[in-house]
Amino acid sequence: MTRTKKGVKLIHLLVAQRFGKNRHLHIHYQPACYMSSKSIASPAACPDIQPLSVLEEMKMPFSRALIGNFFQDQPRLGNQFLEDSILQSYLRRHLPPVVLKEASQDLGRFGQRIVDELDTLGRECELSPPHLEHYDAWGRRVDRIITCPAWKKMKDVSAEEGLVAAAYERKFSSWSRLIQIVKLYLYTPSSGYFSCPLAMTDGAAKVIESLGRPDALQDAFRNLTSRDPKRFWTSGQWMTERKGGSDVAYGTETVARAQADGTYKLYGYKWFTSATDSDMTLTLGRVEDAQGQIIPGTKGLSLFYLEVRNAKGQLNGIEVQRLKDKLGTKQVPTAELLLDGVKALRISPEGRGVASISNMLTITRIHNTVAAASAMRRVINLAREYASKRFVFGRLIKDHPLHIQTMARMEVQARGAFFLLMETARLLGLEETNMATEQDQHLLRLLTPIAKLYTGKQAVAVISEGLECFGGQGYMEDTGLPAILRDAQVLTIWEGTTNILSLDVLRSVMKSQGQVLSAFFASAQEKLEVSSTIPTLSKSTSRLLQALENLKDFTQKAGMRGNGFMELAARDFAYSLAKIYIGCLFVDHAAWAGATESDVYCAERWSEQDLCPVHTAESSGCYNSDAVSMDRQLVYENSPLLKGKL
Repeated sequence: MTRTKKGVKLIHLLVAQRFGKNRHLHIHYQPACYMSSKSIASPAACPDIQPLSVLEEMKMPFSRALIGNFFQDQPRLGNQFLEDSILQSYLRRHLPPVVLKEASQDLGRFGQRIVDELDTLGRECELSPPHLEHYDAWGRRVDRIITCPAWKKMKDVSAEEGLVAAAYERKFSSWSRLIQIVKLYLYTPSSGYFSCPLAMTDGAAKVIESLGRPDALQDAFRNLTSRDPKRFWTSGQWMTERKGGSDVAYGTETVARAQADGTYKLYGYKWFTSATDSDMTLTLGRVEDAQGQIIPGTKGLSLFYLEVRNAKGQLNGIEVQRLKDKLGTKQVPTAELLLDGVKALRISPEGRGVASISNMLTITRIHNTVAAASAMRRVINLAREYASKRFVFGRLIKDHPLHIQTMARMEVQARGAFFLLMETARLLGLEETNMATEQDQHLLRLLTPIAKLYTGKQAVAVISEGLECFGGQGYMEDTGLPAILRDAQVLTIWEGTTNILSLDVLRSVMKSQGQVLSAFFASAQEKLEVSSTIPTLSKSTSRLLQALENLKDFTQKAGMRGNGFMELAARDFAYSLAKIYIGCLFVDHAAWAGATESDVYCAERWSEQDLCPVHTAESSGCYNSDAVSMDRQLVYENSPLLKGKL
């Protein structure tokens, strides 16, 4: 058959397929008319249709393999330092000029590295989660946690950029900690959640430093704070056991047996260990006496340091039982571990484990706040960029007032979280350089759990709203957007749930005999006295002053009601502290000579909400005995558990 005849047969075949002529079934189909630039007649009406016109029609949009001409532009990630007006404004206000100049150059450079390199690596970590290899090819138990190359590269980057080291080099005195936190704030949303092991690494370094850097831990400290990728270590934190996470006094069953060389062997089961591929970890255990007895409760807990592998690269008496299957943070290897004679070093006085590890909790809770504030900022920045590209109902969505109003409300929340984070970081920097006043120290103790619990809740709500800004694309996994929301949910759970941290706020009040509250009221009052002299801030300041008075009134009443009353009010109390103090930070910044009209507007929008929900709830009778009874009845109504057991 000639090449010409083959071509003719192919054209006729295409015509038959195009107009529904099925030669095998001998059925002739009458297709409907198609909407296009040309009217296509059916073959029944025009039997002499020309093959070339069919081929021409096949070039039309949506014909066969074609899927149309419109493709939505995706949001572009820009330099997150250069595009963050409130961050730059804050740094200009607070940093000394020399520090500001050097820090800004580094942050601008790092912001571009995130765009050019790190964001892609972070996405690779999400798409290539770790997996566990229990046995090698010859049947030997190896328990090897395999992570992707991007995860390993993130470790190198963390060392090169000094994401832990910067806080301990103290190059910029008390501002070193704040600059480190700012760098983490830029990095975390693109880190593939390598920010998680960095949080625990930072916490471990803080614990070792607080213990005076004992000789046995000098090498560990140098490795944790190194800028050399070949030397840099990360640390885990192994506290959670089967009986529970936050209640370590009851839940910790791990026992420690003293050895002749002064070390210990640990035996126990750790239910949840984050960043299990780390080089070392800190953990709690109960020291056995000569008779094999242990002391129950918090008094029986001591803090131990251990290296995950020995000099030969073998696991140190550790069996990895399984990796956890989590809602989010799938990039982070999280495992259940059996400790079977793990060689460890006790680094706290016996029975002082909880007190010794408290510095780690301070650091990891601040890192949690970093993750919350930065995730809000990232989703808002992507959403505002997308709003300039998405055209619906006759205009770009940035030109729809309702859409911009929604985003403005998100922005106010994100800025509030940012201010609370920066204030906590500033206070930590003062404490670490022995420059903190007594008021600063008390305020840091109070704000750390408040910042963690409140921003975690903010993040889930703001990011959920942020996904709506992308419509259906916000729900599609391959955009990377749903991962932001899934990862955010951990922020309300890790290092203490909202209720647990609310109780920790109460604990700080009682343990300090009210001094942390006195520091809170004094600091808030100072800020409001300044803003009260600014006419444009009078309305916001007035509302905050009223809320502060309501909070004082509540605390005075609560002092006469007993611990049970305050425990019931703990969550609303913590929220009230957060809302009022964030409001004070808003007006304090807006009162600065370099503030903008947007700063004043943010303060006004923030102060329009119920700033003291604990006062409102108490006035409504939410904490009385009848309410307690009705709460229980409401939750368990019609449940068999209500009868006889509750």
